[in-house]
Amino acid sequence: MGRTDGDRESGPDPEEPPDDTQAFSAALEDSVEDLYENAPCGYLSTSLDGQIAKVNTTLLNWLGYKRTDLVGRRKFSDLLTVGGRLYHETHFAPLLRMQGEISGIALELEAADGSRLPVLVTSTVKTDSDGQPLLIRTTVFDARDRRAYEHELLRTRQEAERERERLQQLATTLQKTLLPPALENVPGLDVAAYYHIASIDEVGGDFYDLFPLAAGTWGLFLGDVCGKGAEAAAVTSLVRYTLRAAAVYDPDPTAVLSNLNTVLNHEYNGTDPRFCTVIFGLLTPDSDRGGFRITLASGGHPPALLLRADGTADYLPTPGGQLIGVLPDADIATITFRLDPGDTLFLHTDGLTEAHTAAIGGERYGDEALLDFVRALAPATAQGAITTVRDLLDTFGTGVDDDTAVLAVHVPCADREEPQRAR
Repeated sequence: MGRTDGDRESGPDPEEPPDDTQAFSAALEDSVEDLYENAPCGYLSTSLDGQIAKVNTTLLNWLGYKRTDLVGRRKFSDLLTVGGRLYHETHFAPLLRMQGEISGIALELEAADGSRLPVLVTSTVKTDSDGQPLLIRTTVFDARDRRAYEHELLRTRQEAERERERLQQLATTLQKTLLPPALENVPGLDVAAYYHIASIDEVGGDFYDLFPLAAGTWGLFLGDVCGKGAEAAAVTSLVRYTLRAAAVYDPDPTAVLSNLNTVLNHEYNGTDPRFCTVIFGLLTPDSDRGGFRITLASGGHPPALLLRADGTADYLPTPGGQLIGVLPDADIATITFRLDPGDTLFLHTDGLTEAHTAAIGGERYGDEALLDFVRALAPATAQGAITTVRDLLDTFGTGVDDDTAVLAVHVPCADREEPQRAR
């Protein structure tokens, strides 16, 4: 026999909310007074002169005061630190009177035990129906977590700045070790050089040097290692010392660059190959005719410029030179010429010709522009050429995005004034 409706087991009424729902509903029925007293922020009301008329429990607990300590006995400004009171009188209160509201002001309250509580304060002037001010209502937000966060941000930023300064100093020191502290004093030759740093944060790969060899001859080189940073610096150091050692063993420029090519190709032939462009020169003084006989060998480097005493200037052709370190056997281009009294040899890295200049719409400066510039400069001494090119680099500003090295050697005129183009 089947069950009747009356025989069915009693169960929960589907329309009756569960206990947790009832508890939630009860929480929504908090009194307005409870919401005010135990709000997650501080509330207080003051008269127009700042006398505290009402304050909630939250703010009292934060500051450690009893209600009777404040209501009718203290002003809002009395709760502020000395600096806060000064700011309140000179800025906060005047702006509040003018605008009727001021929000999000960072202040510090002084608790009953003398400790400080960082807060954010918003105040509003309550008016009557005629618009006349009645009292001031102020909301206070605890800013301790925010202050701690700001302090942590400041500490982190200061540490980052110190680290950046340390790295900059390290980069500068490392860069100096890759360049000669001073160029050698070569009898019968004036020499000048300049290194333009594009970024103080990274070590560049440009390098140059001038050093004595046997039998009164001299070696010079200028080049550029691919890349930047510590790895490029390591390659630059290897290149400099290899060039010097190779020149002592066999000063022939082609042999010097061939030996450097073998070293680089052997050391950096894996997944991270390293190479460089470089010009190496052998300088031999001519005691009979004066001046110097120079042989230049180029491995993929921009050609040198020759400024003659007669005011002409042009690139020295070194065609076909290949990058040093890429192939097991690099093709080395050479040229031999004389540097007579009044002549100047000028070497540079590609940071100069690849610089951007606003004068031509932000395009690269280029080889032709440099040639025109040098032709207008010739004749010039070594220091005169370097100084003028340094000024040129300064006009590019941030357009120089790669380090630039320049080196000039000049044979002074004997017993007569140096030729100089009118400026």
